[in-house]
Amino acid sequence: MHTPGHALHHQAIVDHGVTSIFTGDTFGISYREFDTANGPWITPTTTPTQFHPGQLKASIVRLMQFRPRKLYLTHYSEVGDCARLANDMVDAIEEFVLVARESGGDEKRMRFELRSRAHASLESHGCKLSAERIDAILGKDFELNAAGLSSWLKREAG
Repeated sequence: MHTPGHALHHQAIVDHGVTSIFTGDTFGISYREFDTANGPWITPTTTPTQFHPGQLKASIVRLMQFRPRKLYLTHYSEVGDCARLANDMVDAIEEFVLVARESGGDEKRMRFELRSRAHASLESHGCKLSAERIDAILGKDFELNAAGLSSWLKREAG
């Protein structure tokens, strides 16, 4: 099914036989290193050049209408607890939009704020990894997400 938001061409594959969805990038990034007793941790991917928050949230809602038991993410692996992760994704997308708007388009500021919020979210999630290890895992994602948010802001401004 067509799932725009991460990119206009994006597709997800619904496997009705096992109630699973191959989400591509629609369902963001979930590194197994961040799994805790609270389950998997997830974050959006807003890489350039076609990120659109409204479309992405709508695509997530549409996918959840299938009531999947498992999601198979491009980055990375299988996750369960789909309803919670969907809510986490929608909340995080809204937070990313706020970060982008408050930064005034300054990518360096966006990267700093995305990093700060990810660290706080991971701590709240029960992650015990050091700040250095978290940065080693997510550092490139902070850069790509800030660039994508900047690109989106420019398109929004016309």
